[in-house]
Amino acid sequence: MTPPRREKGLVRPYVVTEGRAFPSRNTLDLVTLVIATHDLPLGGLSPEKRRVMELCRGGSLSVAEIAAHLGLATSVTKVLLADLVDSGHVVTRAPIPPAERPDAQLLREVLDGLRARL
Repeated sequence: MTPPRREKGLVRPYVVTEGRAFPSRNTLDLVTLVIATHDLPLGGLSPEKRRVMELCRGGSLSVAEIAAHLGLATSVTKVLLADLVDSGHVVTRAPIPPAERPDAQLLREVLDGLRARL
């Protein structure tokens, strides 16, 4: 009988989340936007949390995008993000609701105007 294969680099989700299955806050949705703050040191953060900080320093990303970049399940990513919100390393905001978004026709006109100036 052959021994079970061990994948290199495979980290179990409960190790990444320090044994927790649920985030400390329930406000994180797949489309919640995450923005890194720049005033707190990264010392003491896990490799996954440091990666989140690297990803979000370039601008806001959704929870789903961060999970995809990390290659982790969204439930695991939500636990990590909740920890980072609690520590003040990131802030979150809801995406702009469709009712508050500019009209598509107005955006086309602005784009046409910008192209005409070039």
